[in-house]
Amino acid sequence: MNLLNKFFGNFVVISLKKLVLGFVLLILCVAVTVGLCGKVIPDAITTAKMNVDWGLSHAENGSQPVGNRSQAELSKYDAYYLGSPDEKVMYLTFDAGYEAGYTPQILEVLKKHQVPAAFFLVGNYLDTKPELVKQMVAEGHIVANHTTHHPDMSKISNLENFKKELGDLEAKYYEITGQQMPKYYRPPQGKFSEENLKLAKQLGYKTVFWSLAYADWDQNQQPTHEEALKKLLPRTHNGAVILLHSTSKTNAEILDELLTKWKEMGYTFGTLDQLCNF
Repeated sequence: MNLLNKFFGNFVVISLKKLVLGFVLLILCVAVTVGLCGKVIPDAITTAKMNVDWGLSHAENGSQPVGNRSQAELSKYDAYYLGSPDEKVMYLTFDAGYEAGYTPQILEVLKKHQVPAAFFLVGNYLDTKPELVKQMVAEGHIVANHTTHHPDMSKISNLENFKKELGDLEAKYYEITGQQMPKYYRPPQGKFSEENLKLAKQLGYKTVFWSLAYADWDQNQQPTHEEALKKLLPRTHNGAVILLHSTSKTNAEILDELLTKWKEMGYTFGTLDQLCNF
């Protein structure tokens, strides 16, 4: 009997020790997990706040849209997306990562209407179509910086890497034109962070977003003329910064009609120099 009591006594002690050890390990695991979560979640929240896709909210047709960053907030970093709400002035801009064969027609229409535009170009465009770059400049348009490689710039927070994306394109532009590139920058795909805006300003650049655009970039899913005009004309507003892609066949085909209608609505067209100094 004594032997049996001793056995069960030892068993109970060992079980209690295992139970206590298991409980301690459980507490440690919970503490570590909470500690890690407490570190990771704020970082994730910070990143979400810092990295932004440019977006717009259109309250009603004809009125200026509201950006997910206000013009007052953007102005601190020399960034813009709207002109004056009191003047019927618009600012026409084109983005291009490559040449699809429509830019000569676009330039011809711009010359016909005597409308200035800004072309935000990437390195590939300058490498492959230097003659069109020269033509843009010769005809009074602004050729601006859309980065060398069209990356997600919100992932670049290092000044050296940020400067290289913009600086390499500046060098290409100088080789082609013999001129310094105008200091206007548009983040590819509208992806940016507050740090990007600071770095661009530090490099002397003005960041230019947009207030009027539509889905025109996919060459395999081009909108019809009617669809394009229906998207653009009703949302026309004072101070509009218009983003079109010069790779769009539809844009090239409707541009003459589009500019004619905007002029009939009483609009004139300004330059980025005017936009950033109104």
